[in-house]
Amino acid sequence: MLALLGFLTIAVFLYLILSKRVSVIVALILVPIVFGLFTSSISELGEMILAGISGVAPTGIMLAFAILFFGIMNRAGLFDPFISNVLKLVKGDPLKIVMGTAIIAMATHLDGSGASTFLITIPALLPIYDRLGMSRLVLTGVTALSCGVMNMVPWGGPTARAASSLGVDVSLIFNPLLPAMGIGLIWVLFVSYIIGKRERKRVGIKEFNYDFHSELSEEERTTRRPKLIWLNLLITVITIVALIKIWLPLPVIFMVAFAVALLINYPKPKDQQERITEQANGMVSVVSIIFAAGIFTGVLSGSGMIEAMATAMVSVIPESTGSFMALFVAITSMPLSLVFTPDAYYFGVLPVLSETAAAYGIAPEVIGRAAILGQMTTGFPLSPLTAATFLLIGLARVELGDHQRFIFLWAFGSTIVMTIAAFITGALSFS
Repeated sequence: MLALLGFLTIAVFLYLILSKRVSVIVALILVPIVFGLFTSSISELGEMILAGISGVAPTGIMLAFAILFFGIMNRAGLFDPFISNVLKLVKGDPLKIVMGTAIIAMATHLDGSGASTFLITIPALLPIYDRLGMSRLVLTGVTALSCGVMNMVPWGGPTARAASSLGVDVSLIFNPLLPAMGIGLIWVLFVSYIIGKRERKRVGIKEFNYDFHSELSEEERTTRRPKLIWLNLLITVITIVALIKIWLPLPVIFMVAFAVALLINYPKPKDQQERITEQANGMVSVVSIIFAAGIFTGVLSGSGMIEAMATAMVSVIPESTGSFMALFVAITSMPLSLVFTPDAYYFGVLPVLSETAAAYGIAPEVIGRAAILGQMTTGFPLSPLTAATFLLIGLARVELGDHQRFIFLWAFGSTIVMTIAAFITGALSFS
């Protein structure tokens, strides 16, 4: 009975959000409560909900202040010199421009936001591509490849969702994958080189001058802090090192980093409030989903539905294939980005896969690592289920189908390459 209720809960949840009958937040809150009433009393259900919310609270806080911190750094112009220098180096060589595109997208995606990355990268580079007669699909494709691998960062969304749904610390999922992620970035540069050589052969090399700063609006110029570039870079590097070394809990690190960055770059209280307000919309939408997800996972876990579903799945999966669950999750993660939204997959599918794998001695964090190798990481800039994808193709004015056909196999290759690296380095295992 519990297993049936669990599968019905997930099925109704997936149906509601995939058909866009209700928003993700509404589905995450109401669907588990309705089905949870068939398994527990109201008071017990309340305890499950509070336990679920408490479990995701650190992740929600981390995401909130990560968005604020990197938003401040972007507004202060931390990446401006980097972009300008890359553009000066590449000049009119299509190969160098494609390589530069990959590097710029990697750097600007440090904030984990696809929307901000596309808003910075595409408008800055599109005039260059058009001036040289280069394909806009190359611009969107290479940007997508870079953002896809970089979206594995803990504050990017998928990793935080995986940690929340599985009830494990973010660092347990992300840190062991750092070598594989590094290999993935090298793969992206390799692919960019191949694509760039094709473009160089097609359009040739042309000389021209392009000023990145001339493309900034007057408001963007007034909020830039060029004299603080090196200090902001130092703060960012220290923050990233602190996250990897876990000097403090991740939410605390971002809270302190945000406060320091805001005070140094915008000492006036009025300016500080304006910078916070700028980031509020994106921050609230992400964080509210994380806390709503706490209700979903809290009810499914506390009621025993996830455990019952896992038991049911184990009974139908041949014992000889159970040890390959991590490999199965990793390989299917990227293509499933075209079918499931990140919330549907991480909060509806991943917990069941994790519980099933646990029966074969595979830890939840291992399944979480396998999932983020493709699910809404390498797959998110191609998925029709994310708004960021339409922002990407809209800014570059290309068709979604053309974009998907151009870059899908290369993006799937990123997942395969990182999966192999993850098994070699021990981040993934068969048991």
